This record gives sequence, structure tokens and C-alpha cells, in this order.
Amino acid sequence: MPKPSQHYVRFIRWFDEIGLDDLNLAGGKNASLGELARFLGSSIKVPEGFVITADAYRQTIDRDNLWQRMMVILDQTDWRNPKATGPAAATLRAMVQNARLPDGLVADIEFAYRRLEREFGRGVAVAVRSSATAEDSPTASFAGVHESYLNVRSAKALVGAVKDCFASLFSERAISYRIDKGFAHHSVALSVGVQRMIRADRASSGVIFTLDTESGSRDVVLISGVWGLGEAIVQGIADPDEFLVHKPTMRIGRSTILRRRIGAKQVKLVYGKRMDAGRTKWQTVPRKMQAMQCLSDAEILDLARQAILIEGHYSTHYGSPTPMDVEWAKDGADGELYIIQARPETVHATVGDAALKLFRLTGSGPVVVSGQAVGQGIATGVVRFVTTKADLAELNAGDVLVAETTAPDWESVMKRAAAIVTEHGGRTCHAAIVARELGIPAIVGAKGARSLLQAGQQITVSCAEGERGKVYAGHIPFALDDVDVANITPADVEIMVNIGNPDIAFRTAALPVAGVGLARIEFIIANAIGAHPMALLFPERVTSKKTRRQLDALTKGYRGGADYYTSRLAEGIGVITAAFYPRPVIVRTSDFKSNEYASLIGGADFEKPENNPMIGFRGASRYMHPDFRPAFELECAAIKHVRDDMGLTNLVIMIPFCRSLREANEVLDIMARSDLNRGENGLKVYMMCEIPSNVILIDEFAKLFDGFSIGSNDLTQLILGIDRDADILADSFNEEDPAVLKMIEQTIAGTHKAGRHCGICGQAPSDRPGFAKWLIDRHIDSISLNPDSVLRVMQRLALD
Repeated sequence: MPKPSQHYVRFIRWFDEIGLDDLNLAGGKNASLGELARFLGSSIKVPEGFVITADAYRQTIDRDNLWQRMMVILDQTDWRNPKATGPAAATLRAMVQNARLPDGLVADIEFAYRRLEREFGRGVAVAVRSSATAEDSPTASFAGVHESYLNVRSAKALVGAVKDCFASLFSERAISYRIDKGFAHHSVALSVGVQRMIRADRASSGVIFTLDTESGSRDVVLISGVWGLGEAIVQGIADPDEFLVHKPTMRIGRSTILRRRIGAKQVKLVYGKRMDAGRTKWQTVPRKMQAMQCLSDAEILDLARQAILIEGHYSTHYGSPTPMDVEWAKDGADGELYIIQARPETVHATVGDAALKLFRLTGSGPVVVSGQAVGQGIATGVVRFVTTKADLAELNAGDVLVAETTAPDWESVMKRAAAIVTEHGGRTCHAAIVARELGIPAIVGAKGARSLLQAGQQITVSCAEGERGKVYAGHIPFALDDVDVANITPADVEIMVNIGNPDIAFRTAALPVAGVGLARIEFIIANAIGAHPMALLFPERVTSKKTRRQLDALTKGYRGGADYYTSRLAEGIGVITAAFYPRPVIVRTSDFKSNEYASLIGGADFEKPENNPMIGFRGASRYMHPDFRPAFELECAAIKHVRDDMGLTNLVIMIPFCRSLREANEVLDIMARSDLNRGENGLKVYMMCEIPSNVILIDEFAKLFDGFSIGSNDLTQLILGIDRDADILADSFNEEDPAVLKMIEQTIAGTHKAGRHCGICGQAPSDRPGFAKWLIDRHIDSISLNPDSVLRVMQRLALD
């Protein structure tokens, strides 16, 4: 773009003339846009536009003694009293809107807008966004606090929008935010950005975070998107698509999508037809489009690449790692992706690495409704329904705010809430952003919450159980463990963790563990897949028409049952493996028993009843049998995708319940024919040591496997001849029985003699303090514990 004329240089700067050092002139949002345009313009696309400098605002409020009159109202109003704040804020905004603008400002705005018209056509649509001088810093985002106006199409309308932006500094939420953050009102000025609008109304738009918004893990890029303009995400009106990309493996050339969640995207915001009023309107999204991704896989990866580039540039500028919050839009006209905003993320940026807060329920109760969890906290309170801003007057400190969605002008009162529950929205909607900044749990997308809950009802909101947040009836007791990880002394053994739920993987990875000693894939099969793998492969053999319809519904959008199973399984395994990368993650192949497999959709047609499934058709014997081998080959395909395509070579395979050397050799052969060759591309294959034959033949098994994990539950069961599910024999089930200890001791000695790794992943070390110490004295290499036991056991071992 040519350099601007001196005619309007007093109040106007083009984006490529400013940068992050111009905060006092352009405000945080506009300075950031200038930084992107000036220094990253060759790698990312930033829509053209200009900035009305903060000097224009300062001169506006300094005219006619305006600021002194406004300060009287600001000083004399009790901003904690909701009955006083509304009228006072309205008066302040009216004073600004009716103020005289500085001489020459209107001419400058008109001149700059005409220049955009010359390049992009008469009545070019622009977005008009407020940009405060304290905004988008690494410690204060001001996100959504000040007003923005979309689809402004004339110079006259633009001047009006600029005055409205100036006035938005004095909304209730803006005043409250400044007070909460300790900013003096006069110290914050406002610049206005005018940016050519991208025709996202004909395509899609959304938000990118260069970290996981719930755990704070900085190893991923989280991309969310909807059809149409991005306000549908911000306002929480449409449930967005979400995509997760792993940064470390992307940097080494393995560009794949870890996880995808296709949201309903019920409505979209598009351009209105009139020029100066009704600039945008809402439209219902057709069902077919609701089920489609709003971005192609190539576009998702391209946005992730751009976000990583932006994060790297800002980290260099600030001199420390700086995760980013980025807004994107796809132009329906030219098909290109544009970056329309970028700001440092502020919630996790201010949390110390050594601080670890772990909430956990210590009781149970009925779940009333569930949705997407925001944060990892738990809170109790009474239900307070909020439909309009007027209802906020009834919101008391400690109440749970329940609404269809939340609005930006509620923010000054939302801080009273103990928790928030909304029926719509995703992890980047307004309710989620405010909840994170306030440090309170929220559940968004909780469908039917307002009909399932009752006003005044006591509830417990739990976001500590994974991606799905749950609302429990009544007061459920809970505990908070506040741990300083830096002060935990490492034990004389590798402490690892057991995990099965991908939803808690990134949060669990924050624990100071050496990796995952046992990743159970049964949770993924039961919850993310839900169907028997053989039923997915051979639906024609399913006898029930209703079940076949269920299978058809599950696999809709996939290339068939096999694609559905491997895609979903690889996604779940990939998320767990990526969360701990590059630490080792030992993934145990499926170990469902026949009765557990029979409970899956279609399972009844492929499983024969057994009197004792615990010692029946399970583990390695399944993999090699014709009745299940095709399903095991799907597991191998999923694991190969995680290692080879996703680049997560920290995945270690572990084979369960392998009764004999013949079974071991045949299973390894099946894996090799699936291109999972032990030793190739660093692949290690472990075996569960949980059958007496494994211990007796440990020397021979050690020639076939790279390591072993002792399954103390099954090993105890088979040594003592006790069904571990039998209540009548519960008192006799003892993992510290001399016979069991002798077998474990032989296992550790035999594996070390062969130079193999030996760990344990049973429950006993968590429950029995002396047992963990006994294992360490015998030089076991690793102990893998459930997440809720890790810190307790580590602290106990450090004291011994």
C-alpha cells in the first residue's frame, strides 16, 4: 500500500506503519495487527486497514472540560452497587457520544476510508474495533470488554462507529474490569482499528490458542471454528468445531490432527443488506453443513503453522515463551485464510510452573446434566437462572449462574458466581473466557440445563473429571490438593502414571512423572467408539436391525466401520501419547473380557458366554484367533498411524495376558505383518507379566520382549487361585502374600539378568506404603500409579 498523504497523518496510521512498540499510540489490539502486517506479512495474510490513534480519543475527552465532569461521576458512583452502575455508565457513554471530535478527525477518517474504497470497491465493508492502550498485554487481555462493529459500509457510518467505540470505554464491564485490574481510568485511552472485512459470512472463522486452554499445556494448538462470522463463537450461540494439533511433532515434519470434535454450529452470523443499520443478521445453518468440518484438514494444519509462527515471533519480542490467542477468518470469495487479531494469552501465562492445584471429588451423587468442562475446579452453590441483564441483580455471591449463553455486559456481576453453566458454547466462547479469567469452573454446551435444573436447587459443578463437566444434584464433598511440584524430591525409582481417559491426559501430564506406565485403551473403545470392532467390520453379521442402524449412525462421515474404529482409536491413543511426549507412553493393547466386549454395540453377535471370563478368551489368545484377529489388526493400524504418521515414537506397545511362548511369537508375527516390527523406528514391545507361566519362563520371554510390567492384580489371582472379583474371598486376596512376593522378586531378577526393563502397574503400590518400598529395595525400574496416588506416594517415598 502507498504511504499515506500528509493530509491525515495526524490521526491515522496504516497497519504496516505501527508495531508492538506503539502501544500508547495504537492500543494493544491495533499495535499487534501492525506487528503482524509489518514483520510477518510475507508468511501470513492480514486484512488491510488503518488505525485511528489514541490521540484522537484523548483530544475528544480533553475538550470542553469533559474529563473533569466525567471524573465527578466516576468518583461518586459506588461501582459495587448494580443499581447505581447502569445509570452512571449510561450517562458517561452519552457524554462521550455527544462530545465534539477534534478538528480534522472526521476528514481524516473519510479520506482513509476512500482510499480503501479505491482499492477494494465502493462501500467496502470494514470491521471497526476498539483497542485500549492497556489491552492485549501478557497480563491483561481486556478481551470482549470494548465494542466492535462489523460490516460498516460508509464513511458516515464509520464516524458513528468510532464515537461508539470511544464511548465503550465507559460500559459497566469496562469500568469494572479496570477497577479489578488496578488501572486508573484516565490512564487507559482508546484507539480504533478499521480493517477490511473478510467474507467469512460465506465461509468460516474462529479462534486459535497456542496452548490447551484447560491444562495450560503449551505443546498443542487448539483451533475452533464456526460457519460465518466469529461472533457466534464469542457469544456462545453456536457450538464450534475444535481441532487439536501437536506442536513438537509438527516442528519435525509430522503434521497431523491429534483430535477433532465436530460441533453443531447451529447458526451463523452473516452480512445484513442495509448499509448503515442492521449490519449483520443470524441465519440457521442447514443440517448437512452442521455435520461438516468448517475447515479442511489442510487448512487446519496451515492455521496451526501460522499460529506457531506468530507465537515464536511474540516470544522473541517479549523475551520469554508467550502463548497466543489468535482470531482467524476464511474468505469465501478468494478461499484464503486471514489472521484478523493476535494477543498474548493471559490466563495460563500468569500461573507459575511449580504450582499444581488438583481438585477431586470425595463423594458421589446423581448427575443432572453435563457439558464441556472449562477449567479443572469444583464448586457448589444454588442455581440462579439468568436470562437478561436485569436478572443479575438476583445473583448472590456463591450462586451458580445458569443461562442459555452469557453476554459481555454481564461481566461486572459474573465474578460473584461460584460457577457458570450454559446451554450453548465451546471452550472459546464468552462464558469460557470469563470463567478462566475469574478462576471459576464453568460447563458450556450443557444441553437442557435450564429445564433439568431448578431455581434455588443446591448443585455441585465438577470440571475435575476430564473433558466432560458434570453437574451433580446436592452438595458433593470435594478436596483440593495444592502442590508445589518443585519441592517434591524424586524417589529412587521412576514414578509413572496409569491413564485411560484421553480427556484428562494433558492435565495428568503436568504431574512430575517419568511417563505413562499403563495406557488402557479400553476406555477409548468403550466411550469414544462404543461398538464391537467385529460388528464394525462385519455389520452384515449383526442380527438386530436396530443395532445395524446404530452402527450406521456411528460410522456416518467415515469410509466404513474399519475407518471409524482406527480413526477414533488412533485419536484417543494419540492424545495420550502427545500429552506426555517425549516421555515414554506404554500402551497396552485391548484387554476386554468376553462379557465386557459383549456389552458393546453389536457385541452380542460376536461373543460366546463364558463361566469365568477373567481367565477365558482375553489378551494374546484373542489376537491370534480367527474370531478376533481382524479386530486386532485394526488396533495395529491405529498404533502404526500414531507412531508413523503422527510422529509419536514415544509410544511403547504392551501385550497383555500372554500365556505361552507360542502365543507371544504368533502375536509378534501378526504385528510385524501390520508393519509394527519390534526395533524398527525405535519400536519397543513390552509384555504384561501377570501369569505364573510368565515368571517361570521369564528368561525365554525376555528374548522376545524389550520389557515387562507386572500386573499384580492378575498375578495374585492366579498364584493364590482366587477370583479377584469374589467378595467372599476378598480378605484372602493379598498382593503381599509370600508366594506372590517371591514370584515378583523372581520377575525383577530375571528381567534385569536379561537387561530388560521391569515395572509394575498394579494398584498395590498405591494402597500399601510398605509394598512400594519393598519393590524399590529390589531395584524395580518403575512404579506406575493412578493419577490421584502419584503425589501422595512420591511425597511418602521422599520421606522414607
